Amino acid sequence: MEDSSRRSVQIPIGVEIATAWAWRLLIIAAAGLLGIWFLRYFSEITVPVAIAVLGTALTINAVDWLEDHGIPRLAATFMVVLFMLLAFFGMLALVGQQLSTQVSDLKANVVEGITQVQDWAKDGPLDLSDAQLQSWIDDAKASISSSDTSLLTRIGEVGTTLTHIVAGFFIALFSAFFFLYEGDRIWSWVVALFPQAARERVHTSGQTAWRSLTAFVRATVIVALTDALGIAFAAWALGVPLTLAIGVLVFLGAFVPIVGALVSGMVAVLVALVAQGPWTALFMLLAVVAVQQFESHVLQPFLMGKIVAVHPLAIIIAIASGVVVAGVVGALIAVPLAACLNGVVRHLAVTAREFQSDPEELPPELGHA
Repeated sequence: MEDSSRRSVQIPIGVEIATAWAWRLLIIAAAGLLGIWFLRYFSEITVPVAIAVLGTALTINAVDWLEDHGIPRLAATFMVVLFMLLAFFGMLALVGQQLSTQVSDLKANVVEGITQVQDWAKDGPLDLSDAQLQSWIDDAKASISSSDTSLLTRIGEVGTTLTHIVAGFFIALFSAFFFLYEGDRIWSWVVALFPQAARERVHTSGQTAWRSLTAFVRATVIVALTDALGIAFAAWALGVPLTLAIGVLVFLGAFVPIVGALVSGMVAVLVALVAQGPWTALFMLLAVVAVQQFESHVLQPFLMGKIVAVHPLAIIIAIASGVVVAGVVGALIAVPLAACLNGVVRHLAVTAREFQSDPEELPPELGHA
């Protein structure tokens, strides 16, 4: 009788399992939210450091190559960092020069396009009167003028943003320099922070993540360069202005996979629409789509392969999460981070299988973990 009463109050095994999973998942979610809060709170530091890591993954081989050919590592690091600065400011100067020489013509095309839209609104299917159009224009002017009261506040916000950008630039610059100069020493210090039993796994996982990151960044540069050259050449062939500026914009945008090059390519379509009309814009759109298809079905699988293979759905979710956490820069960092996590998870899974098959072949730190 007593045994039957005990069984009647026992919790079903399914509920026990669900409860065990639930509190563990809650702890994982809390840790994830705490990490996101930490990254956002210190974003003025974490974002530049993350950008510096991406730059280091792209250029570390150049420093190693210069050192192997007899140049001291400190001098090699200075040379590579200087080249990165020249390339960055050179692109900005190129865009600025082209904007200064062609923006006046583009303004005239915009004014003409607005006039054509007004004529179409009056004579086309909308059949709007001059009074209605003027009313809309007056409302727009009123909306713009009503924001004058907050002009000083906005100027202050812009000043604060510029200060953060300048500070972030120098943090990224100095971080990249020291990552290139003594990255191995910094990583050894990080590994030493972990317990002795876990250091071997942390070290091998870090090496796997670094290989995935370097492969991803280098492949992304090639893909971005291909996108930029393809779309810029199409713009040049169609007579679209600001060709070089469009190429630079596409190159920078392509560092956000799937979304970046497409969005920046739409800028080329918009410029073509304003400057040359709808037919040229249509051909520009076809060129952007063709370049994107070549990138997605040829370049990405060939260059990245299995080492950084991340499902497109995971890429979209990673980009969206990055935008929520850190805006545009978060979208830039999210996919490399996903590629690194993917590589580390696969590495740890393989390590676990090897340990289960023959634990004596693994290092003693892994055997005791």
